[in-house]
Amino acid sequence: MTWSFGNGQTVTQLWNGTVRQSGAQVTVTNAGYNARLGTGAKAGVGFVATGPTTPVPTGFALNGTACTGNAPAPDPLAQAHTAGRVTATGQYTWPGVYFEGRFRGTGVGVVLDDAVNDYDVQVDGTTVATLVKPGRVTHQVGGLGNTEHRVRLVKRTESPYAAGQFGGFVAATGGAVLDRPAPRSRQIEFIGDSLTAGYGNLSTTRDCSANGGVDRNTNSDISFGALTARALNADYQINAFSGRGMVRNYAGGQPGTSYRTYYDRALLNVEGDVWVKPASWQPKVVVVGLGTNDFSTSLNPGEQWPTQESLVAAYKSAYLGFLDKLRTRYGPGTEIVVGVPEASGVFADAARQVVQERTAQGDGRVHHWNFADPAIDRLGCDWHFSARDHRLIATKLGDHLAGLGITW
Repeated sequence: MTWSFGNGQTVTQLWNGTVRQSGAQVTVTNAGYNARLGTGAKAGVGFVATGPTTPVPTGFALNGTACTGNAPAPDPLAQAHTAGRVTATGQYTWPGVYFEGRFRGTGVGVVLDDAVNDYDVQVDGTTVATLVKPGRVTHQVGGLGNTEHRVRLVKRTESPYAAGQFGGFVAATGGAVLDRPAPRSRQIEFIGDSLTAGYGNLSTTRDCSANGGVDRNTNSDISFGALTARALNADYQINAFSGRGMVRNYAGGQPGTSYRTYYDRALLNVEGDVWVKPASWQPKVVVVGLGTNDFSTSLNPGEQWPTQESLVAAYKSAYLGFLDKLRTRYGPGTEIVVGVPEASGVFADAARQVVQERTAQGDGRVHHWNFADPAIDRLGCDWHFSARDHRLIATKLGDHLAGLGITW
């Protein structure tokens, strides 16, 4: 601890520590018996000083941190593991972001600030709470055995224009948050639209207006991407944005933008934001599913593509450029899977041609994966994949990846 005297005072005696003084600056180090303090413990020092007057000492600091009366803001990610696009302050917008921690004790608190999205809280692999638009809260989980546990917070819903914020895990009284779990050695990134995000996958009716709407019926944690990653014990990102295509959005909406407008961002709602890829994020597999929104609706008068043929040409050109971006970002060893949910048609043909052209250019690690299946019921909201569909697709994707002979 350090402080400054204001008018020539000198410490003549001090207890519970060792004192050094240089001019007005005083430094006190611990005694042998109070070098380490347990949680909630405290220690004090006392001293006698002489001087012409006795103004109050100023400039107190502990271990170099000024004592201002306000504790420094904790690092929310210091004791949590995540593979998602999360800022240094714990903010995020992409779906499926998750945080994992370890703690010892009978309970844990989850600090969260988000009045828009839904979350699941899982302890030791079991979902113990679903938080619906929780707001600013510390959600407490108690009644656990007094031993070591794992906790996981996962974002279920998608809301590109509302950033959530994770504030960390806090232990119940008498417990402790432990070092964060080690990252998994395998990593997969999923890129796509609402089909990848898990849009409406909990519903068993295509019209969700009477059963809670899209948000209450969406859970990205049981999307085919999350299921595939867990089956492979891999960390993952779900970088999906509903309604966006490779060059054209659903029904031609928001012209001049596309999925590619947002892919480089950490926070989708911040124009110009750039996600700084950590060196630790190096997925061995990237699964891309973009094209449903480009081709599922007819071209409108006045759109920039006068014919479907010109749209196909723009789509293929943009896709090849996007593959260049992924290859530059992740290197030649990453397997890129171009996924298509349609058995045939313009979208299926264009995606297949993209892979063929890429292969002809000498890139043998770009693969075509058509996962159309008559067993897919699309009973989710608005004809999206149901939870059953996502399980089926995850199995098909696992089989496809196994056939690539990937060296993880």
